[in-house]
Amino acid sequence: MVDFIIPTNFKHVIAAVKVVSGYDEEKNSYRIPSLALKLGHSLNKISSIVESNAMMYGDHERAECARDFRKIHQARWNEYISAGAITTLKEAKWNTPQIIPFTQDVKVLHTHLEKKHNELLSKLRSCPSADSYAALAKVTLSQVILFNRRREGEVSRMLLSAFKSRDSSELHEDIAICLSEFERKLCLHFSRVEIRGKRGRKVPVLLKPSMVSAMELLVETRELCGVPAENPFMFARCGAMSAYRGGECINKAACECGIKNPDALSSTRLRKHIATMSKILNLNENEADQLADFLGHDIRIHRQYYRLPEGTLQLAKMSKVLMAMEKGTLSDYKGKKLDDIEIDPNEQLEAQGDSMSSDEEDSSDLSQTTAPAPVQTDQPVQSDQAVSQEDQGSSNAPKKKWEDSEVKAVERHMMSFIKTCKVPGKQDCERCIHAEPEALKQRTWTGVKNYVRNRITTLKRKGGL
Repeated sequence: MVDFIIPTNFKHVIAAVKVVSGYDEEKNSYRIPSLALKLGHSLNKISSIVESNAMMYGDHERAECARDFRKIHQARWNEYISAGAITTLKEAKWNTPQIIPFTQDVKVLHTHLEKKHNELLSKLRSCPSADSYAALAKVTLSQVILFNRRREGEVSRMLLSAFKSRDSSELHEDIAICLSEFERKLCLHFSRVEIRGKRGRKVPVLLKPSMVSAMELLVETRELCGVPAENPFMFARCGAMSAYRGGECINKAACECGIKNPDALSSTRLRKHIATMSKILNLNENEADQLADFLGHDIRIHRQYYRLPEGTLQLAKMSKVLMAMEKGTLSDYKGKKLDDIEIDPNEQLEAQGDSMSSDEEDSSDLSQTTAPAPVQTDQPVQSDQAVSQEDQGSSNAPKKKWEDSEVKAVERHMMSFIKTCKVPGKQDCERCIHAEPEALKQRTWTGVKNYVRNRITTLKRKGGL
């Protein structure tokens, strides 16, 4: 490998990386783009190692070669490899469905693991063997990962010493005052183990009594079942110094219980599942911080990646803003949250000849419309001055006054919209007209909508909103 770290061989290295990464020259894409990027990082590290070793042995010529190679690597690697590999990675994510576990699948897996847990616990207790130990260790490991939504590598590498030194002290009286009766019972019910997480973070793992019982039995029988005494891991393999892999254990259990999509139940997707489903709870900022801290996330990362899928957010939330902009009604939703905005996607745009612009409409109608009665009462406004433009014809068509009977008819069905300052949609207006066919026979749905909108605007101005 040292022979590669020579400036004159840099182009040969580039060619070799492209071959092993599956580079397609015509498309400028890679079959395995992540491999190309990883090789780049590795080559940079190797050149540093070669340089330091050469300096230790006084080989200044080789050290100089390694430095020159690294300079070329830093200057040209992006041009030759990284740019195309990163583009390939990004494009691969376009228009791909985001796989999120079904809640029902998670429930089925929980039930399956609980059933196997009870069977294997009795089996290992009555007849200890390497097979029964391994089976119970895998099931318990899967349960801990699934219950805590913890990274599988973190739980797999849980140390035996961490489990033995778990916090078993009683709840402090001063802290208990801040908790509800139910929360105090939960503190007594669960055990808590602190383990090493990503980037050396301390992350907690909560254990149910059934998990603690199984793990205590595993500790008691591990040497009897062939686990080396020097193995430091809680979920240690029989006859080895390593631990069982949580991802493989969960995948095996998911396939056994016959759920819809076993591939969706990886530890990463399960973590996204809890963060996404937590949106149902409408957590405040402090509670969201607590959840992020428990999952071992930086809150900024949590908010950026662990939320409703981007496609869903754009379809459900951002489309509201775009429709309001398209219809020219964005100002009607001043002060509202996206969740509070409701727009009928089937509502057609008003034709230029059928209505005035929003600003013209407000200024002309409001100048001729008296302020409505207080919202608390259902008394109709004075209709002798309330006018609206003619529902048909061009923008120069004469305006038709709203009669008392028309005002009362609209208020009977639209007062809830006026009180809540919400502009009705097409279907709401048409229902109002169908409910009052005699009084509103000369009005169209756009006329009713414009009248309600003007009432809302007048109400807002009167209230200083």
